[in-house]
Amino acid sequence: MKVALIGNGNVGKAFARLLESQRSRYPFRISGIHTLNHGTAYKPPDKPLEFGPRAESIEEFIAKCRAEVVIEITSLDPTAGEPAISHIRAAFAQGKHVITANKGPIAHAYRALKAEATARQLMFRYESTVMDGAPVFNMVANTLPGVKITGFCGALNSTTKVVIEELKKGHTIEDGVRLAQQMGIAETDASYDIDGWDSAAKTAALANVLMDANVTPQDVDRRGIGQLTPEKVADMVSKGKTPVLVSRARTTAEGIRLRVRSEVLDQTDLLASVHGTSNVLMIDTDLMGTIGTVSITPGVEQTAYGLFSDLVDIAKNL
Repeated sequence: MKVALIGNGNVGKAFARLLESQRSRYPFRISGIHTLNHGTAYKPPDKPLEFGPRAESIEEFIAKCRAEVVIEITSLDPTAGEPAISHIRAAFAQGKHVITANKGPIAHAYRALKAEATARQLMFRYESTVMDGAPVFNMVANTLPGVKITGFCGALNSTTKVVIEELKKGHTIEDGVRLAQQMGIAETDASYDIDGWDSAAKTAALANVLMDANVTPQDVDRRGIGQLTPEKVADMVSKGKTPVLVSRARTTAEGIRLRVRSEVLDQTDLLASVHGTSNVLMIDTDLMGTIGTVSITPGVEQTAYGLFSDLVDIAKNL
């Protein structure tokens, strides 16, 4: 099966390495890569990928690389989900199955994109959009028949965890952001992390898929961690507390309520128990009570594996 990549950052490179390591069992190959800054590459028969000038359009790239599956892994735009949404629609228009690790399209246009894929009898997968490849959407879809999701809560943003740990050491938010950037975990625009937009996008994506919410990040009641200082955090710690940027959703009589807040929690709280790149998500259900997923110190390799697991799933269902 041939795969085309739109975007080729750290996740794309880790995905290419993973495909190469698994080639004996899963004969997938990358037939094209389209990037914003480094041009476009196509793979001629029996030759390596070669980058040249950028294709004039996404449509041209998709048509020329002749892949069955398009993987969209460009940077997040939490305000509109573009150009990733347009990339996905261009792939659907040419009859391609789509996988994305970009939470923007799921946060802004999930219902419409799912309907387009279904109408064209195409598969649309997105496991890596929220917890770096840890099973969330696939877990619910494949192992919880008949279950209704009534809410969730999670500590889902790695950069803010790193920043808060730096604040506990007496450092500034800017110091924490620089460390997160050195670790390669911050968004391209780190203000999306600090101001809560990344978490709001993840909250909207989870609500759209798990609760059929049809919302966007702008519908999330959002407040980031920008108001925290080393002094405020030190006072919390002295009382056995810690700040955590928490995503929450709950079903109410008025509809689904979504919130992102820097909450002051007991240091023993489950949501406060994960640090660095680790994440935790608790899902409330009608039939199974509350269940959870924890991802311990994931990196780009885990995000790449989420793409890989989606690709294997598509291959099995062709």
